[in-house]
Amino acid sequence: MVAIPRLGVGIGWRSEIDLTVERLPQVDFVEVVAENLSPDRLPESLRVLRGRGVPVLPHAVSLSLGGAEPVDRDRVAHLAALAEALDAPLVSDHVCFVRAGGLDSGHLMPVPRTADALDVLVANVRAAQAELPVPLALENVAALLDWPDGELTEGQFLAELVERTDCLLLVDVANLHANARNINTDPAEFLTAIPLERLAYVHVAGGVEHHGVYHDTHAHPVLPEVLDLLAELRRRVDPPGVLLERDDNYPSDAELAAELDAIRAVLADPEQRR
Repeated sequence: MVAIPRLGVGIGWRSEIDLTVERLPQVDFVEVVAENLSPDRLPESLRVLRGRGVPVLPHAVSLSLGGAEPVDRDRVAHLAALAEALDAPLVSDHVCFVRAGGLDSGHLMPVPRTADALDVLVANVRAAQAELPVPLALENVAALLDWPDGELTEGQFLAELVERTDCLLLVDVANLHANARNINTDPAEFLTAIPLERLAYVHVAGGVEHHGVYHDTHAHPVLPEVLDLLAELRRRVDPPGVLLERDDNYPSDAELAAELDAIRAVLADPEQRR
């Protein structure tokens, strides 16, 4: 079993807020979108952060590990090279598929929770792990639909995945909130089912609700309900790391710092969210 590093509280690095991320106080680690970077041409801002000893974690969005097609070895090789260039302690992607039949969805599609789909996912995860120099963490996704004829809950599905691959988990509490609102899942049941000892870190992000549908935008402030779910997770486990995601409509430095402070406050005293 691989050792899980202590990461602290971090933020997603984006080129639009590179100087902001450098200026923010007490940023313990950052995460980058792997497909946006080239291992041999890293941005100066990331070199500055690495020079300070700040871990930089590559987060992929295109491996399509839940798809029926074989894993694209070039995509895995890119992720591996980026991990080595950044001296990253781990990498991550999602429990999803993004390609099928030569078409790209442009979206992280949920995987049917069946035994057959799990077999495919396990095979693809193992194939990727064999090519990666560091541990792989996999993230739960937000969904607007639930495939019919599911044989496992999402938590049971992920627990089986961990058991069969020894992967780590990246729990996105904003996605838990989205699924609770949109497809009536139970976040507490999810947290009870998954092996929290395999938790690598946590995502927190903002979203907005329109006409009864919650949209996981990463472009709005973090909702109190999402911080409540972070508190629920914290009451069960001390997460190795928690990361704030923001991908658009970037606020001021002060607003981002306040959201990071709110995360730290929940981690220090989850009972405040009751």
